[in-house]
Amino acid sequence: MNLMTYKDYMALVEYSDEDQCFIGRIAGISDVIGFHGDSVGGLRAAFADAVDDYLETCEKLGRAPQRAYSGELRLQIDPSLHATAALLAEAEGKSLNAWAQEALQKAIASQAGAVQQNPPASVAP
Repeated sequence: MNLMTYKDYMALVEYSDEDQCFIGRIAGISDVIGFHGDSVGGLRAAFADAVDDYLETCEKLGRAPQRAYSGELRLQIDPSLHATAALLAEAEGKSLNAWAQEALQKAIASQAGAVQQNPPASVAP
């Protein structure tokens, strides 16, 4: 998985051998926004154009653009796991939110997957 970011939007990117170009789509929102490019530079420019066009279209339609991630995460977990996490957080002098954020960061960092190997590429606004 390859990621790019622009104006707080993230895109999933892949190469299409059939089309011989890079294809991307904005992730984390229900609106479908795709783009493509023949080179990495072309793909980045197309991504920025797609996001800018999306934001302009939302403004013209008078509706708020969707945002991929708010920073709020609601989980339903086993009550005993919840209790254990809360106790561990308290023992470390942290809020459950701070403790859970650190636990998620550690879990992500420990993955040998593509997100760590291919960090999101930023496109200048």
